Amino acid sequence: MKPVSKNIKRLNLIQLVIGLAVIILINVIAKYAFFRLDLTQEKRYTLSPLTKKMLKELDDVVYYKVYLEGDFPAGFKRLRDETKEMLDEFRAYAGDNIQYEFIDPSSNPDKKQRNELYKTLYQKGLQPTNLNFKEDGDANAQKIIFPGAIITYKARETTAQLLKSQGFAHPEAMINNSIKDLEYNLSNAIRKVKNGLKPKIAFIEGHGELEEMAVADITKSLSEYYEVSRIKINGKLNTLRGYKAIIIAQPDSIFDEKDKFVIDQFITHGGKSLWLVESTFATMDSLTKSGETVGVSNPINLEDQLFRYGVRINTHFVQDIQGAPIPIVTGMMGNQPQTQMFPWFYFPLIFQYEKNAHPIVSNLNAIKLEFANTIDTVGPPSIKKTVLLRSSKFSRTINTPTRISLSAVKEEPQEKQFGKSFLPIGVLLEGKFESVYNNRIPLEIQNSKEISFKANCDTINKMIIVADGDIIRNGYSKSKGAISPLGFDRYTGQEYGNKDFILNAINYLCDDEGLLSVRSRELKLRLLDRKKLSKEENKWKAINTLLPLLLVGLFAFAQFYNRKKKYSG
Repeated sequence: MKPVSKNIKRLNLIQLVIGLAVIILINVIAKYAFFRLDLTQEKRYTLSPLTKKMLKELDDVVYYKVYLEGDFPAGFKRLRDETKEMLDEFRAYAGDNIQYEFIDPSSNPDKKQRNELYKTLYQKGLQPTNLNFKEDGDANAQKIIFPGAIITYKARETTAQLLKSQGFAHPEAMINNSIKDLEYNLSNAIRKVKNGLKPKIAFIEGHGELEEMAVADITKSLSEYYEVSRIKINGKLNTLRGYKAIIIAQPDSIFDEKDKFVIDQFITHGGKSLWLVESTFATMDSLTKSGETVGVSNPINLEDQLFRYGVRINTHFVQDIQGAPIPIVTGMMGNQPQTQMFPWFYFPLIFQYEKNAHPIVSNLNAIKLEFANTIDTVGPPSIKKTVLLRSSKFSRTINTPTRISLSAVKEEPQEKQFGKSFLPIGVLLEGKFESVYNNRIPLEIQNSKEISFKANCDTINKMIIVADGDIIRNGYSKSKGAISPLGFDRYTGQEYGNKDFILNAINYLCDDEGLLSVRSRELKLRLLDRKKLSKEENKWKAINTLLPLLLVGLFAFAQFYNRKKKYSG
């Protein structure tokens, strides 16, 4: 027995030494070879390469004050926990350069100090949310929370709104979409506070384009990434020198050939462009006042230029059975008008129908258009044409001139009358664009060193054309100086995806595709079936409680039986 006992002791000692050696070796390797495993199908816990690179390059502390602490409903607790997990993931790559704390802004018992904090948070840009919940005794109560964060870096500060508000969307859907956008919101805050020299982009003026207040909201959002200007070309050749991209937003007047030439050469020299132009004219102002108006064609002398690049904007309106609702007076009660919401066919709501949509339009809310036109793709096959925005399955076109009357909304739409499907309204063009002035100007201009005329792009260039200028227009009041967010519908309170579309478009044109890929990343949140959970709650509680105990018992019995058999007799 003694030799057997010594052998067993020797074997156990060898196993212990080998085990310790393996643990030490693993720790040594882990110190020099960092890696993380993500077993989810869509790599939910894997940061994008752009975010990893940015985190590794941090040279100072980025500090997050996250105002998501306190007694919340389950959905907000999930948002808080997911936010903490994302920040921990950031720390895995940035180390101690990512620091954070979670704060309950309602924890201060002093009402005056608490309200002062609320005021400070609001002034810094965090939007409050009122939570309704039940206290002890089933009494209804309200609590103000600020589901966002304040981020500081080297004496610079910015904010991140972590709850993605979506009008009348279900609260659980808003929480889920907010969780999907966590990486973008938290990493984008770092980009904001780190940005040094920003690329320059410009809104073109001088041809009846949207005025400054009409694009104030998107200008503010773009200013986080770019230096935004407003420029009148006035036929000057070097006006656009140094700019990365230009935006032409709903011009209504004729472009002269000098301005067209400057824009054309900006493009052939590699400049990016976002065209939000229409070939027709109609407004809601006259409709609201008299109940009807006339929609007419409105040529602005860009037809030949856009045709050469690869598109033709048609002179007819899109009508879509899937239209945004507007209020219509249906009667009077005493001296008070009674209104009802009806879908307005001239305000198409654009959804994405393709499974593998382009990143510019991936995961966006519905986009609202007003009096939009259709686009035909034309020109050489060497120009890659990608349709970004389409009407719904049930749509049609209305030729100009046409009488537009609000009374039409009261008629029940018939699907057979909307016989055209998925009409193109927005297109991305990529390729080596040819100048519209190639072979059209004298040789002395072509050969002039001062003018530096180029007949074609040397490298692949990009532009986006949308046959609607209202896609970028925010609501505003000149008298009050009030500006509404881009995409906000004052009739329904819905927030459409117009702002995200414009931001994505400019990011893509300016080669910020890494930023675009983070924003458009799709994550599948596999949620529990609440009905099934409620019905089978006790069964699954019993399984989760008893099954582990049973497995441990079986394993212990097997071990006991094996040892008894091995050492008996």
